[in-house]
Amino acid sequence: MSAQAVKITRLEGIPYRLPLHGTLTWGAHSRLSAAEHVLVRVHLDDGTVGEAEAPPRPTIYGETVASVLGILKHLESAFVGLDITDEAALNAARSSVAQNLTARGALDMALWDARQKAAGHSLFDVLLGPQPQVRVSYILGISAPAEMLEEARRVVEDGVRVLKVKVGRDHARDLSVIAALRAEFGDAVQLYADSNETLTPELAPAALDAMREAGLTYVEEPLPVSLLRERQGLRASGHLPIVADDSCFTPLDLERELAFDTFDILNIKTARNGFTDGLAMLERARRAGKGVMIGSQASSGLGTVHAALLSTQAGVTEPCELSFVLKVQHDLLNLPIEFKDGWLNVAALRDHKVDDEKLRSARL
Repeated sequence: MSAQAVKITRLEGIPYRLPLHGTLTWGAHSRLSAAEHVLVRVHLDDGTVGEAEAPPRPTIYGETVASVLGILKHLESAFVGLDITDEAALNAARSSVAQNLTARGALDMALWDARQKAAGHSLFDVLLGPQPQVRVSYILGISAPAEMLEEARRVVEDGVRVLKVKVGRDHARDLSVIAALRAEFGDAVQLYADSNETLTPELAPAALDAMREAGLTYVEEPLPVSLLRERQGLRASGHLPIVADDSCFTPLDLERELAFDTFDILNIKTARNGFTDGLAMLERARRAGKGVMIGSQASSGLGTVHAALLSTQAGVTEPCELSFVLKVQHDLLNLPIEFKDGWLNVAALRDHKVDDEKLRSARL
């Protein structure tokens, strides 16, 4: 322990609600009309406060706002009194519970934030990587085709040049939407698909061939995660490059997927991995020769800033999901996040912070 240790005094969770422009619909039955998230804060005895965003997703991780608040209260006694610079002890405390991925991910990022602030620094001083200009993508949810096209027009006007198109409920309709997007934007906008595990082994090869012929560059999680051998075979068949997301929640998951060689590109999400595991997974994927993107769990501004920092690291090769803030009606940050010609200047986000008045207005 350092001679003048700065210690943790309290963990805090502040629930808030930010309405969305329309509804985000994906997978077989998931819908989101508002970002009901938790601002996680780590308080130190010198007055420093580190913070991060936890976006609970019941249909993905089984977490709710209440469960995030509950696990923070459960973990508080393990953290109070720890030196903020004792990373081994902090990681041990964070790992003393299983699952609870977005709660633990946000806690990890808040600890990083508090540690840098206590030392008189910023996360940007330690995490801004060699690629400060990041190409961004936007998550286009399933809705009526005309609504999807209108939403795509809006975000392209706002500076996005890559669309991640949610598919999987109606294959013919999906191809019609993709054709309309291609007709609207031509080659100026990159398109790829996210099936969210909705295809079957029997239908997947033809579906992926059709996506490739329609001009999509890759597809995320076409088959259920439980079908490990089938996913291995689908990737080996080479119909379309595959992005791993739901199959790679944790570093242990990543080792399994690498052993079976089920994917081409890894989607790392700071929302569930934090910085500690996120950096480790990035390095592991990089050593294995895999592509990497940094994804969003429908994060608002603070979560976007944190994901953006990981996106600047060497080894991130693909467009990153950093533009979901365009779907949030009223963000918490003091400054807007802006995109230009498909890119985000991450270095320009250094002064973006949670606005206390906006937080008060959004607080649940």
